[in-house]
Amino acid sequence: MQKESKIYVAGHRGLVGSALLENLKNKGFHNIITRTHKELDLTNQNEVAVFFEVEKPDYVFLAAAKVGGIVANNVYRADFIYDNMMIQNNVIHQSYVNGVKKLLFLGSTCIYPKNAPQPMKEDYLLTDTLEYTNEPYAIAKIAGIKMCESYNLQYGTNFISVMPTNLYGPNDNFNLEKSHVLPALIRKIHLAKLLNENSYSDVLKDTGFSTIEEAKTYLSSFGVSETQVEIWGTGNPRREFLWSKDMADACVFIMENRDFTDTFSKDEKEVRNTHINIGTGEDISISELAETIKAIIGFKGELVYNVDKPDGTLRKLTDVSKLNALGWKHKIKLEDGIKNMYEWYRNK
Repeated sequence: MQKESKIYVAGHRGLVGSALLENLKNKGFHNIITRTHKELDLTNQNEVAVFFEVEKPDYVFLAAAKVGGIVANNVYRADFIYDNMMIQNNVIHQSYVNGVKKLLFLGSTCIYPKNAPQPMKEDYLLTDTLEYTNEPYAIAKIAGIKMCESYNLQYGTNFISVMPTNLYGPNDNFNLEKSHVLPALIRKIHLAKLLNENSYSDVLKDTGFSTIEEAKTYLSSFGVSETQVEIWGTGNPRREFLWSKDMADACVFIMENRDFTDTFSKDEKEVRNTHINIGTGEDISISELAETIKAIIGFKGELVYNVDKPDGTLRKLTDVSKLNALGWKHKIKLEDGIKNMYEWYRNK
């Protein structure tokens, strides 16, 4: 990519897209195109076709997606598979039609089987059954990988797929009903600290309620009080977390320095599993994570584990040897990232 190259970042307002946008601008790329959902509905085939025909981007970062936590994925199964399939079908196909030089498609490590060996290598794709709760989303992302591979093999395009691990960072979703574990823990423990310190005005500002009684009732439904924070499960499951700005740096590095032909061995008769895991290759238990967040925030109450609630998969760790071999390694340590994220949340 040249500094003047026309770059389209699809999904620029989300956790992933906003980090990509910031990284590109910091590196001097100044010809960047963005569109809000209101300006361009990526599930609409005609709108996407017109957009690409008019704008003719040189490079595309496909970070737009319908995303959510375990509850949303399980309840809105049709929405997750339809919306994500439509978004990627339209953007990938129009990138081919309009001669995009390179496209980076972002997925998720939920593409791997529920009982995949740990750490998860790219070769484990499609070797066993997926986790049921997010199966529709995972299938959509797998289809995106195969679409990129297939267009490359048939049409000679240069479309690369990357699968980031659990991300966290600025512009994350802190909604207590829909957020992922790390931002949820930060907000819950922060609110418990405010309650413990009788900082009721800050609690009302954060939650949007008119009275502290309403706020306390609402927060208690999520296991948050002035003395404790409830956490689902035993706390034993282990998870890997990657700072969103590190993820963006990896994506831009790959876009600038690597091609589709770098993602597989030339000795292979069948081209498969060309996607690249993006992660740290390091994990932490949920209980260790919660204790770390508690210490950073300074909450003096208890963390209580509700063992009647499900743990989920006991371990999800990516093998990042392929990414490291391509020349990139993460920089931000988890504790530093949590401190940065908590500071961002408090300022917002």
